[in-house]
Amino acid sequence: MAAHFQHVPLYRWWRRAIVGRVDHALVLERIQEDSGWSPRYAFMVMMSAGIAVLGLLLSSPAVVIGAMLISPLMSPILGLGFSLALFDFSEMRRSLTALAIGAVAAVVFTALIVALSPLQAPTAEIIARTRPNLFDLAVALFAALAGTFAIIRGRGDTIVGVAIATALMPPLAVVGYGLATWNMPILGGAFALFVTNFVTIALSAMVMARFYGFGHHLSSQQTWTQTFVLLFVFMGMAIPLGISLRQIASETVTLNQTRTFLAQRFGADARITQLDIDFDSKPLVVRAVVIAPRASLERSSGLQQDLTERLGRPLKLRLDQVVLEPGAGAIDAQREELRQAGEAAAIESQRIAALSQVLALTAGIAPDSVTIDRDHHRAMATAGPLPGASLATYRTLERRVAAQAQGWDIVLIPPQMAYPQIAFVGTDDQLDAPSREAVLTSAWAAQRWNVRALAVPGLPEATPETPSLTERRAITIAALLRENGIEPKPAPAAGSRIALRAATADEERP
Repeated sequence: MAAHFQHVPLYRWWRRAIVGRVDHALVLERIQEDSGWSPRYAFMVMMSAGIAVLGLLLSSPAVVIGAMLISPLMSPILGLGFSLALFDFSEMRRSLTALAIGAVAAVVFTALIVALSPLQAPTAEIIARTRPNLFDLAVALFAALAGTFAIIRGRGDTIVGVAIATALMPPLAVVGYGLATWNMPILGGAFALFVTNFVTIALSAMVMARFYGFGHHLSSQQTWTQTFVLLFVFMGMAIPLGISLRQIASETVTLNQTRTFLAQRFGADARITQLDIDFDSKPLVVRAVVIAPRASLERSSGLQQDLTERLGRPLKLRLDQVVLEPGAGAIDAQREELRQAGEAAAIESQRIAALSQVLALTAGIAPDSVTIDRDHHRAMATAGPLPGASLATYRTLERRVAAQAQGWDIVLIPPQMAYPQIAFVGTDDQLDAPSREAVLTSAWAAQRWNVRALAVPGLPEATPETPSLTERRAITIAALLRENGIEPKPAPAAGSRIALRAATADEERP
């Protein structure tokens, strides 16, 4: 194929100035030397993944970036890109094997760390890697171009290796997190981001390799095959990312139109201190705080109707209008006071949005299914069923979200399932730590399900003078239930393992 362009000046310049300055044999030797897998490679991948997932759980960008310094993912993925450029199927299999081993090792190791970690609630760093968009694609593209240039020209390949690892290792760690917590939205979103970045880096490396003359011996048919595959894959990824970009652009335009509309209606003396739009709600929910003179105040119903016509889509307007009283000194003081209040309200709105997102991901539901009570600082969600999860699992998840949302009452309603069993050892009638937690979990679940009474096997109607072992155990459980707001009721006797159940209507009668 090259023979057809031998007499084209631009082609001759490219061969002399670009291709001629590269030692192709030395570059291929370096790539093939590091592109395969080894025990050291697998160990370094796991260590990098471990640091990355800890940084994600702690929501520390510095720790996440630090994990990239030891990640060896650049070599096999560049090996894959060069094998695509050269149609070297042996090197392709070798690189893919190394990538597969590294990815599996990273996911399994991070899943193990998350499973053993007391921190399992999704953080902002985790959530940020569950929705791939055009900017993530751009990061992977630029990292691949820089990495391939560095490996070909032999300049700064360690630093660009960090950039490539930044595009791959955090998504892999989030996949491990999603696997450990069995949170499919997080797992699926992070895996989609990993695949997007992985494919983009490999194909970009292939393009750069061809640009520097690797694979110039290929036939015309092989070159056209490369071109077709390249265009097909990039178009396949561009469609969903284009839809995502269109959605982002639409949301930005809607926000600007809303701000312009409110500014025009309230006049130049008014000030919009807060404007938030919940695009996940149907219809849209627009929240705004406007400071304006008394003469400029508007009726919210009329504004909602006019704004609906302006945007061309249904919405609900939640507008707080603050009256600005006349008087220069009073105006300045009131504006400063309202400015501070507006900043506090904006911070609170961001916090509520983050809380809603975290609780939704924890519960495995959509964010608009979370109920937020701003006045009483209460957030409530009904969790979806998670395979293998028990009531204790949901109770632990609620505690972890509550620990992150200080000042808020978090309520996570678990799906209907059996109460945990309470075991006694030998002839003891006292609750050990696991048995006590089982009773507390039962009381917690009963409160979440609005169950007022639980049936306790072996509980007597009246305390006898000399209770049996079964009765003493039941009395111990009943006392702990009462302490936690649940009324115990008698139920048929049981053995050493007691299973509570909701009291029937007959059992609730005095």
